[in-house]
Amino acid sequence: MTSNDAWWRGAVIYHVYPRSFQDTSGDGIGDLNGITQRLGHIAELGADAVWISPFVRSPMRDFGYDVLDYCDVDPMFGTLEDFHRLLDTAHKRDLKVLMDQVLSHTSSDHPWFLESRASRDNAKADWYVWADPRPDGSPPNNWLSVFGGSAWQWEPRRSQYYLHNFLREQPDLNFHNPSVRAAVLDVCRFWLEMGVDGFRLDVCAFYFHDPELKDNPPNPNRPSGKSFMFNPYSMQRHVNDIGQPENLAFLEELRGLCDAYSAVLLGELHETDAEKLHREYTAPGRLHLAYGYWLLGAEEIGAGDLYGLVRALGHEAHEGWPAWALENHDFMRAPSRLADGEAPMALTAALISMRGAFCFYQGAELGLPEANVPFERLADPYGREFYPAYPGRDGSRTPIPWNADAPHSGFSEVEPWLPIPAEHRALNAEDQGRLAGSVLARMRRFLNWRRTRPELRDGNMDMLDLPEPVFGFVRAREEDRLLCLFNLGDGPVDVDPPQTGFGTPVEGHGLDWASHAGRVRLPRGGGYFGELA
Repeated sequence: MTSNDAWWRGAVIYHVYPRSFQDTSGDGIGDLNGITQRLGHIAELGADAVWISPFVRSPMRDFGYDVLDYCDVDPMFGTLEDFHRLLDTAHKRDLKVLMDQVLSHTSSDHPWFLESRASRDNAKADWYVWADPRPDGSPPNNWLSVFGGSAWQWEPRRSQYYLHNFLREQPDLNFHNPSVRAAVLDVCRFWLEMGVDGFRLDVCAFYFHDPELKDNPPNPNRPSGKSFMFNPYSMQRHVNDIGQPENLAFLEELRGLCDAYSAVLLGELHETDAEKLHREYTAPGRLHLAYGYWLLGAEEIGAGDLYGLVRALGHEAHEGWPAWALENHDFMRAPSRLADGEAPMALTAALISMRGAFCFYQGAELGLPEANVPFERLADPYGREFYPAYPGRDGSRTPIPWNADAPHSGFSEVEPWLPIPAEHRALNAEDQGRLAGSVLARMRRFLNWRRTRPELRDGNMDMLDLPEPVFGFVRAREEDRLLCLFNLGDGPVDVDPPQTGFGTPVEGHGLDWASHAGRVRLPRGGGYFGELA
């Protein structure tokens, strides 16, 4: 098996959005004790680690991604003692814990920003990104906010603009200032000393900006699809506001800190030049793992798409490690987003079997579709800004349905912060756990089988040239070689023997297949594994 220090290479990382996992305090919002209570579900699924979205003190304008105090738990979620208990319980269950770190920006209520905005000559005057207006009073350049409009907000106390890549209440820290870099490293050290096993780095390409504040050029290859077309942000190539070369040196410094604690860095990459960033950011001495938006915003994913992506990111033994993600808290759930109306088991199994880690978003193991949240219940500021063209991210953030009979599906004793739709209640975890053919039961079977296959965790990967819709590769570790075939089409397909042959069939993984006349038949959603001599 993978050595303990390299557990991350083939890890299944279960992503918890704490507001919506389990409420134990009776306020309709999930909390740390709720995560602790449900760690058994995550361990039984076959996960190796838990990534927890932000739970530190925050005004919650962007639900924890606007940090007020980096080193304390928000009372909404519990206390530092509750987090200690969560860590201890997770480690006893052999689960690692990754904490979401939002280092690129803070809340506008953070004491650092309150001091910085007060004048141009205070001790923290240069801790954020400030710029004078153009002669006509307009912002200093054309940079846009991800959440709509200009990325610049006027501050009358200083007669300057400050940069905010997201909400105007989320001012960007100035990473060109060494004092800022030292401060955020101290934040990370605080949690490492507490015992966290690593960090998911929110928008880690955003730390540095072009100090000359040059305009961004137009984007000739604007991405398509529901996840992008509503927002003019994707009309620019973000080559000056993010992804700056200075970022790499800082990531190396952060990696050095984490290596001292055997902790892991999982980075989130933006879509602009994401393949190039992936190769740079996962080079030796930088991020252990990184994921991009390649699959998260996709409405169709075929074998050719995966082949192209693997080639672009690199899959040789000397290259960096990706983290594959099909769903998360920022994108529409896959069963509603993908063109065929569901996220087939074969696609998920293929991603989990490929070289790299896999980020498994809460509720995906239940096959939850996107929830339809009415406007009057929308909480996401992103959605409220662009509604109705884009309803926001709340549809993927609704509470987990644990059972059908309890009030509010066992998530809370009171009305949850977001509604639980009836179709989700029908897919509750308790009922699915009793049904051998359910999404949950099949995913448990597959993930726990995968844990027994060392070559699927940290082995090399050799791609096979197969006709659509079959996707295939060989994973190899020492003397063990495993053939992996997946049907990503919308109907059954017969597979001729690849150049490797089919080998000896492996059972126990839960994917459907059959042999006949020298071929392997894969039904829709089916897969085949064979041990090669």
